[in-house]
Amino acid sequence: MSEKIKEIALAFSNGKFEYVFPYLSENMIWNIAGERILSGKDEVTEYCNGVAEYFKSVATDFKTYNVIVGEDRVSINGRAKFIREGKIISEVESCDVYEFDNEGKIQKVTSYCINLLKGV
Repeated sequence: MSEKIKEIALAFSNGKFEYVFPYLSENMIWNIAGERILSGKDEVTEYCNGVAEYFKSVATDFKTYNVIVGEDRVSINGRAKFIREGKIISEVESCDVYEFDNEGKIQKVTSYCINLLKGV
């Protein structure tokens, strides 16, 4: 199962939400540290759809630095650049920690994000 949960976590961290939706548990929690806590598959899906709309308005450049896989956990850290009209409008370093249930569905995500372009 470790390869499958790695694939699911990488897709989520890289904004491929449509692929991930079937792998969200009904009662999942997404804690975006210091920003918001989303509860339940419906709330997480709605938020992801909003993020996906934003991604359509910019070019994205995702870089993954590390992926650490345990029996039912995955941690991913990397950097995301968001570009519009050739200019970087946002750049974020992040670490996402995933917890999966015994069916291979995401039970909890904790995301730590640092905006590198303060004041932009």
